[in-house]
Amino acid sequence: MATERHYDELARQLSAFGAVKRDMARILPSDCPPGSAAVLTLLKRYGNMRMSRMAELLAVDVSVASRHVAHVAARGWIARNPDPADKRSRILTLTDDGCRQLEVLNACTTKLLAERLSDWTDDEVDQLIALMTRLRDSFGDCRTTAVTAAARAPA
Repeated sequence: MATERHYDELARQLSAFGAVKRDMARILPSDCPPGSAAVLTLLKRYGNMRMSRMAELLAVDVSVASRHVAHVAARGWIARNPDPADKRSRILTLTDDGCRQLEVLNACTTKLLAERLSDWTDDEVDQLIALMTRLRDSFGDCRTTAVTAAARAPA
């Protein structure tokens, strides 16, 4: 088991990882900020969904997810169709234009990573992927955990 010193250093490294995320965000096209890119990525990965599910996957409030969705919908990258099961709800669907935009985003990101990690071996990149996946899995659904913890807190 890791020591407190290890966890302290890990916390510092995770905090500093924000610089990596900001660098990656800077290479995105100006009309597709990170929140928009996340919406497109999630629709590609998980398929059509309601706004509530999108907010859950983004780990943000529905109002924040709504702004991101409105941005990509205004550009024709997603469609908001009536939910056959509940006409008051909308189903978010990635459009062909959205798929093309996602290809552009992926190309930009892949190019940046290839440049920044050019001195890394394939095994090192594989190891990083495995460890980051394991870290993310260890946290599970952080939003659900936070909501559960808040519900248990004394009033």
